[in-house]
Amino acid sequence: MAQARTHYGKVAAPRHIAGVELATHRLDLFKFLMICMILFTVVSVFHVWSRFKLVDLNLQISEASRQLKEAEQEQKRLSLEVASLRTPGRIESIAKGELGMALPSEQQVILVK
Repeated sequence: MAQARTHYGKVAAPRHIAGVELATHRLDLFKFLMICMILFTVVSVFHVWSRFKLVDLNLQISEASRQLKEAEQEQKRLSLEVASLRTPGRIESIAKGELGMALPSEQQVILVK
């Protein structure tokens, strides 16, 4: 055994690992990933905000539509009330009953030419 000889001629030389280069590469990768995560977060927040605004605007539109239908129904009701208040029979009954008015006699009518 004393005579056993080892031959290192075909052994690869150890590679020189530059710690500074590896740390710089990792730092650049970390910066890139952080920027990507921040952009993803900003886009996600914008997406959620836009969906929230969309739902809010849809609620406002439905509320405005409901108010419009109510106003149209109120307008129809008031138009019917105006039409019923303008009837000649009603006006005549109020004039005779509440105001004490009567149709003019022939002596009270004067024809103007």
